[in-house]
This record gives sequence, C-alpha cells and structure tokens, in this order.
Amino acid sequence: MFERRVTREIRIGSVIIGGGNPIAIQSMNNTDTSDVKATLDQIEKLAEAGCDITRVAVPDMEAARALKEITGRSPIPVVADIHFDYKLALESIRNGAAKIRINPGNIGGKDKLKLVANEAKNAGVPIRVGVNSGSVNRDYLAEFGSVDGRALTESAMDAVNELESVGFNDIVVSVKSSDPLLTIKVYRLLSKRIDYPLHLGVTEAGTPAEGSVRSAVGIGTLLAEGIGDTIRVSLTGDPILEADCALSILKALDLRRSGVQIISCPTCGRTSVDLIDIAEKATKELKGIKTPLKVAIMGCAVNGPGEARDADIGIAGGKGEFLLFEHGKVIKKVPESEALNELMRMVRELAYNEK
Repeated sequence: MFERRVTREIRIGSVIIGGGNPIAIQSMNNTDTSDVKATLDQIEKLAEAGCDITRVAVPDMEAARALKEITGRSPIPVVADIHFDYKLALESIRNGAAKIRINPGNIGGKDKLKLVANEAKNAGVPIRVGVNSGSVNRDYLAEFGSVDGRALTESAMDAVNELESVGFNDIVVSVKSSDPLLTIKVYRLLSKRIDYPLHLGVTEAGTPAEGSVRSAVGIGTLLAEGIGDTIRVSLTGDPILEADCALSILKALDLRRSGVQIISCPTCGRTSVDLIDIAEKATKELKGIKTPLKVAIMGCAVNGPGEARDADIGIAGGKGEFLLFEHGKVIKKVPESEALNELMRMVRELAYNEK
C-alpha cells in the first residue's frame, strides 16, 4: 500500500477529510437548488450510490434560502457553490451549508471576503478555493506563456494567501484541468507547497464513457502517489454515474472496501455462454449490496476458478452450463438459465453471513 501525504484535518459536516481519513467521494447536483424536493431526491440517490458529500449551485438568493430545508433533511453534507456575490455566501452559511466553494478574487473585494471568512469561521464552515484552467491569473499566463502547471499552482496559492490574509485557515484546495496530464502535474506541484487537504478532479472530463477513463487516469494516478483527500468525477450525465465511477476508482486502489467488485473476463472464441448479458444483469442486481465482496463472472474454464481464485464467489461458463466456485474451489454445476439466480442467491447469503 502506498503512503498517503499528510494533510490537515478539515471537518465538512459529519465528514472529516485530510489527516489520513478515508478519501471522501463528492458529486454535484444538477437540479435547480430552489426545487427542494428534486434536489433532496437526487441527494438521496447520491448517498445510496456511495457519495459522501454533495455540492449544489447557489446562483441567487432563492437557492441560498432553499438550503435551509435541504441541509436540514440531507443524509450527507451539502456544499454551496457560489460565485461573485458575497451575500449568497453569507446566506448559505446561515442556512446550514457544511462547506462553501468560492473564488476569493471574484467575491467583491477583501472587505467582503473578510465578512465571509468571519461568518464561516464562527459557524465552523470550511471554504474550498482554487482555480481551473479557465481562471488562471493573467499575470502568470504572461510570465509562463501558457496555462501550465506553474501558472495554475501560483494562481491557487494566491487564492489560499487571500484567505490566510483575512485570518482564515479552514481551507480545502482544488486545481482542475480538463487535461489529465496537466491535472497530475499541478497537483504534484501544489502538494509540495501546502498541507491543506486537496480536492482532486479532472474538470469537464466529458461523457460517461470518455470522462470515466480521463478521470481514472488523472485522479487514480495522483491517489496512487498518495496525493488527494477527496475526489469528484465530473461527467456530462447523471451525477449518480459520478459517484459510481469515483467509487470504482477508490476500490481499484484498495482505498475503499464497500459493495461488490465484479471481475469479469472480456470473452473470446472459447466463450459458449451469453456472458455479456449475465455480467450486465449481475452488475445491476449486485449494486445494492454494501458488503465488500469480490464476485467473478468468467467465460470459460481457462479464465475460471484458476485466474479468479481470489474472488469470494464466482461462476465460469461451459457449454450451456456454469461452474459455481468459492475462493477457487468448485462447488457445483448449474444450467446456464439458472446461473444468475444461483449466483445472486449465494452472494446474498455470503453478504448476510459477513454482516
């Protein structure tokens, strides 16, 4: 297991990040925040999918006031995302936001920033600051010639310094790019400059298929180097998919042990069962199980009990039938038509026994 970078602890409602605490999964609602019911419904689904913290847009005072009911009923901490208007930040804090996300440079000047910082400090609410490749300080663009790791790092440091200058130190920092390689570079640089918790993400990563890969490369590389305390996968799609992808990244690095991890072979000419259909159905049915289990769905004896020996339970296809095995030991044979139901029965039984 790799050694994680040591950072300060920051409390976001009921979740603590940094200081060696588990990597927290974040997402962002795409509902109209002033629509309390729709927002809470989506938050419930995000929490069920494994999301630890969610963020909502606060574009106006109506949305800021809606936070009171949302934060009072949400099963997970809610972060308020604010731009330009310091009054929205103040109202969000007063209405229960567990954290606020601002850009100190566009909140209305140092006096307004100090008002926000004081309100947040009195309420015990941390502030996330940072930049992305579209908000780099122009002076650094001129100095470095492009939006590179140095320009992004210095811009992020400016945001941190602005908050520190008004006596605020309960800070989380993010520096995002849509380029995974640039994201990796800038977080490596930033991790050497500050000990505040880092919020990782590849911003505007794309559609679920493309964006999941880009996010896994950027976020996964940094986490494997011990960098990062909370993550958000940014996808053009249902926020639930963001939580699913983030959880998969953490499980792949053994940073989260929750739910079923499916091992399935890619199929080949030896496969004589409809493995793709079974794997897809199993993925959907196993999603609700929270017990950490490894389940193998293999296409033939070559990629069966042997290669999937470390799986808690699994199936391997033959001609119209499947072998069921547990930790590499064959238990019995079942017809292909019964394989999925039998697998689900055994997984649920194993999950129940391990509670």
